[in-house]
Amino acid sequence: MSAAEHPLHAVLGAGPAGTALAGELARRGHAVRLVSRSVPDSAVEGIERYAADVSTADGALAAVEGAAVVYHCVNVDYHRQVEVMPRVQRAVLTAVETTGARLVVLDTLYPYGPTQGEAMTEDTPWRATSRKGRMRAELDERYLDAHRAGRARVVLGRSADFVGPGVLNSTLGGAVFPGALTGGEVLGMGDIDLPHSYTDIRDVATGLATLGALPEGDGRVWHLPTAPAVTTREIHTMIEERVGRPLRRVVLPEPRPFGPFDASFMAEYAEMFYQHTEPQIVDSTAFTQAFGVHPTPLAATLDATVEWYRGLLAGARG
Repeated sequence: MSAAEHPLHAVLGAGPAGTALAGELARRGHAVRLVSRSVPDSAVEGIERYAADVSTADGALAAVEGAAVVYHCVNVDYHRQVEVMPRVQRAVLTAVETTGARLVVLDTLYPYGPTQGEAMTEDTPWRATSRKGRMRAELDERYLDAHRAGRARVVLGRSADFVGPGVLNSTLGGAVFPGALTGGEVLGMGDIDLPHSYTDIRDVATGLATLGALPEGDGRVWHLPTAPAVTTREIHTMIEERVGRPLRRVVLPEPRPFGPFDASFMAEYAEMFYQHTEPQIVDSTAFTQAFGVHPTPLAATLDATVEWYRGLLAGARG
């Protein structure tokens, strides 16, 4: 097969989303380059692993060289986001403008800001009040401006909080499942009787890969496939059914250190805590209607996540 028949797809960022996406792209038959600051681990055979600092112009250009599609899944330490993410954007956007690659950006809900419980669609106004939310909104405007000006071909996929195999640093991740499986403490944030959307990390990968394959989606924001929201208490009950024991739940009415979330993280997260004191409801109907991709049912997501954490804990004991 020629390179034209199997164009290179470059995934920037080797966290849970980038790693899951690289695997999904490889399963679809693409040549894949997975990029991180240090050579990333990858269990998927055939994925090229590449080290580059994509916050620099030279690093970003080298990382995307030869790629037909570039996926920006880079994240940085929470307390450095406002400083570093704009640098990453400038470097990556300049690189794809130079090479002509399409750019698929993994995005957050932060630009919407508080919604007073209104379900978020792609038409929801951007009313961010936090530093990180305003920063994300400014970056997104620059992406869309570059597309409208014809400098680059860009599409944004927004995700709710991650959940699923491989996801540790999420409010439904390492602060919940290990305690659920071992009888330890389990975190709940804010009002656990409010609905809160989570996006299966595998749906993040499928959604981004779909946007990478279908340029007709370019030039706008899409909500990646996300299961209907239920309350955190309902999710905890579903986890109890899977682990066969009641959860020792600790509910934080305000941000303070807990488990994997240290004082530095929680100090930065305080401005985002509104996400746990009002409903967080993501509507991804537009994506399903446009591309025929449905979210994984929450029950199946929790099944897979519990099994993944069982294996993780067994490996730690072994």
